[in-house]
Amino acid sequence: MIPSPPFLCVITDEALCPVSLAEKALEGGAAMIQLRHKSASGSQLYSWAIEIVNLTKRYNALCIINDRVDIAMASRADGVHLGQQDMPALVARKILDKYTIIGVSTSSIEEAIQAEKDGADYIGFGHIYPTSSKEKGYPPLGPKALQEVSKQISLPIVAIGGVSLYNAALLLSCGASGVAIISGVSRAVDPSLATRKLVSAINKRDS
Repeated sequence: MIPSPPFLCVITDEALCPVSLAEKALEGGAAMIQLRHKSASGSQLYSWAIEIVNLTKRYNALCIINDRVDIAMASRADGVHLGQQDMPALVARKILDKYTIIGVSTSSIEEAIQAEKDGADYIGFGHIYPTSSKEKGYPPLGPKALQEVSKQISLPIVAIGGVSLYNAALLLSCGASGVAIISGVSRAVDPSLATRKLVSAINKRDS
């Protein structure tokens, strides 16, 4: 089960040690860590995953593995996050047990609806704002698109792309259950403090 809203998901940055970053983000109050490292070997990913799974258990948070269903299964992570070019959620659900969380990256209402039909537990939606963390072949979708997709599906939505201290609360008001961030934490002087400030910002929305 994904965290209760509002929550912060910190995605690891390939320029930094994922385990170190995860620990700092968890210290700051992140509820979900997504291990994402496209160029790492399977053995390296597995090693990192085991360490991050242990950390998230200690902090009562979740560990989600990007792309790799096999690594998620082997490390007993809480879930897997799949892109549009990865294994379909419908197929992943047949392999994974019913308790394993499946997230799907989407960038349109059509993709979001399909993800829900395929049995996803949540969707990542974006990129909402311009971002340098990941190369995109399409312009930012903007908060209005987030608002529209939230009316079309019942799944929790995690907004991603250009999320910052200054817009996180707005994205929650537009229908997101949580926000995901990479550089806003990983490239901060103090990742733990940056995480704590983001968590505070999104929690203030409900206060």
